[in-house]
Amino acid sequence: MAENCKSNQFFKSVYTEASSGVFCGKIYVERGAQKTEAFQQNNNLMISKKASVNTKPQLEIFADDVVCSHGCTIGAIDEVALFYLRSRGIPKKEAVNLLIIAFLSELILRIENKLIRNELSALFLKQDNV
Repeated sequence: MAENCKSNQFFKSVYTEASSGVFCGKIYVERGAQKTEAFQQNNNLMISKKASVNTKPQLEIFADDVVCSHGCTIGAIDEVALFYLRSRGIPKKEAVNLLIIAFLSELILRIENKLIRNELSALFLKQDNV
């Protein structure tokens, strides 16, 4: 709603088994909010063919001097990466978990507060430090 503002929204989700999810995000830039920079990204990793997600990133911009973007991705485990890990003797379940950790680490490493970063790392990545 004000000039010279910045917003970065980065969401990542992992869907397993028959889980489902919805993402509906909106960047709204008011008429007088010139020089606004806003970014919104929603990335989703589908572990199971039974899992589903509906995603709808949105921009509503009423100012003309802004830099704004949004996007989303929905994808499965990279079969080439999985094959590489399996060919090194890593069991499939552990290899999939390593790929999930790699997917989530990008987001968790962006957290500047070390206590929060370590807590989320322990919670989602099941390790003490990223």
